[in-house]
Amino acid sequence: MIDWTDITHYGDVTITSLAAAAIAGWLFVEDEKRLAFWWSVLFAGGMGIVIATKMAFIGWGIGIRAIDFAGFSGHAMRAAAVLPVLLYLILQRTRFIIRAGGVVFGFACAAMIGVSRIALYTHSTSEVVAGLLLGAAMSLTFIRIAHGSLGKHVFKPLRIVLSLLVLLPAPYVHPAPTQQWLTELTLYFSGHDHPYPRADWRTEKRRPLEEVP
Repeated sequence: MIDWTDITHYGDVTITSLAAAAIAGWLFVEDEKRLAFWWSVLFAGGMGIVIATKMAFIGWGIGIRAIDFAGFSGHAMRAAAVLPVLLYLILQRTRFIIRAGGVVFGFACAAMIGVSRIALYTHSTSEVVAGLLLGAAMSLTFIRIAHGSLGKHVFKPLRIVLSLLVLLPAPYVHPAPTQQWLTELTLYFSGHDHPYPRADWRTEKRRPLEEVP
């Protein structure tokens, strides 16, 4: 039986944001400053969109009720943004078919993380699909920019090992309380005492939002 809780941890902000920062750092160290800049802008922009949609719902109930959408899934977005790019860089010097296969595998893993959010009742299908599409747009945009312009092998053997080691403890990582921080910040700006009640939208029992943005 699939343990969705273990799978969903791989999309946690403590894992994916660290991996995203590592990608930017390694690009910068290898003098790929232009790519480091674009990756940072894309990832930060995606995170900004996720946070903005969540704050809009928490504070003011802004969403799309018809499709049960109250904000992009952060887990799905980050996984679809980070994993394909990570594998693309790791397989940078391999044949095109292998590199493309790695990117596809990254998207498949991201989709599994997205499914885990639905299976654990932390997100609706529309929120997960939207998160995956946003993350995919970010990763494919970066890959398009990076294609043919990387001058060095950014991921040397030691860095590949370090990248994999970062992912190993994911099932045991305690989720960061960023959802709580986001809620408190939103309530401060909105002037409301409580988050907008998602229970007003649907009758089935579901957690109000994912644990982290």
